[in-house]
Amino acid sequence: MNPRLAADAVLVLHGAFIAFAVLGGLLALWKRGWMLLHLPALAWAAFVMMSGRICPLTPLEIRLRRAAGEEGYSGGFIDHYLAAAIYPEGLTRTVQIGLGVAVVVFNLGVYLLVLRRRSRHAAASHAAGPTLHEPQAGG
Repeated sequence: MNPRLAADAVLVLHGAFIAFAVLGGLLALWKRGWMLLHLPALAWAAFVMMSGRICPLTPLEIRLRRAAGEEGYSGGFIDHYLAAAIYPEGLTRTVQIGLGVAVVVFNLGVYLLVLRRRSRHAAASHAAGPTLHEPQAGG
């Protein structure tokens, strides 16, 4: 595969992963099964952001760009692609930690909604009375 195309594919994958980590909890409002994929992604993204580490996809992309004869870049994905657009002066450590906390808090709120819906659904099912599979009281 062409190293430039591979680098672009890693870039797209990396961006999609970040979007999923930030907003993937919303998918759990639709289908709870998404939680099984989203919670580990959220945990990894929060760890990387708040610990100041660089995601392994960043060095991979840089190596592929250099193999394609392009100039690599220093820093992480967020610094290079997002911070330049959102934070022209650069991304400080404090802002990076704040963003990580914001992502976790946002998704915590989403998961509280998921749990609330689940408990409402369970309460409504119980209040509706016995089903064909549940024995009726006194009968």
